[in-house]
Amino acid sequence: MDKILVGLKRVVDYNVRVRVRKDGNGVETDGVKMSINPFDEIALEEALLIKERGEANEVIVISIGAPEAQQQLRTGLAMGADRAILIETSDTIDPLSCARVLHEIIKKETPDLVLLGKQSIDNDNSQTGQMLAALWGRPQATFASEITLDGGKARITREVDIGLESIEIELPAVVTADLRLNEPRYVKLPDIMKAKKKQLDVIPLADMGVEAGPAIRQSKCEPPTDRERGIMVDDVAGLVAALHDKGAL
Repeated sequence: MDKILVGLKRVVDYNVRVRVRKDGNGVETDGVKMSINPFDEIALEEALLIKERGEANEVIVISIGAPEAQQQLRTGLAMGADRAILIETSDTIDPLSCARVLHEIIKKETPDLVLLGKQSIDNDNSQTGQMLAALWGRPQATFASEITLDGGKARITREVDIGLESIEIELPAVVTADLRLNEPRYVKLPDIMKAKKKQLDVIPLADMGVEAGPAIRQSKCEPPTDRERGIMVDDVAGLVAALHDKGAL
């Protein structure tokens, strides 16, 4: 195949304890470490492995967001991607708008495979990949834990509720990566320096011809209530009594 397109989203690092803003309008991001969405990083690693096996010629990373998202794209370039595209916008866009933007890029780049994370760890929607496949009119395979390419087809092992499912799809296609697909590589300093010289195109969202606006607006954000302290019981009868007192039985 010629090209693989990989989506990268800028999110609060998974090691950071998320705090709600004092005004209740979202979560605190000022001074907070940001990183590539972990599932997107796994998707990129798989694309790089495919290229290293000689099964692809180019890996392109793309992100939709503020100028600061260039940091995550540079990390993707340092991992081994060939070039990057940032669709720049200061607004938060919903999964459908994101899929529409990606579809416009697909029309220009004509990739043979689009790899995305199965979901982002901020909103956990798990919708963009499925919507993109529908807009593109191409097959999809979600929650992939193994990908094998064979000519113009891909065999995907995907994780489902009852275990593992194996399917075969024709390329081009959209595949979303699950946690057990691979373990992303560690980025070394020389690779970070090389990434600064790689191509990174910045395109304003307004130039994409896509009306991107959130279909659902968040009115308020609240932290979860503090958990009650647990109690120790001596036996099953004590457990039943405690559950009865709390109204659970």
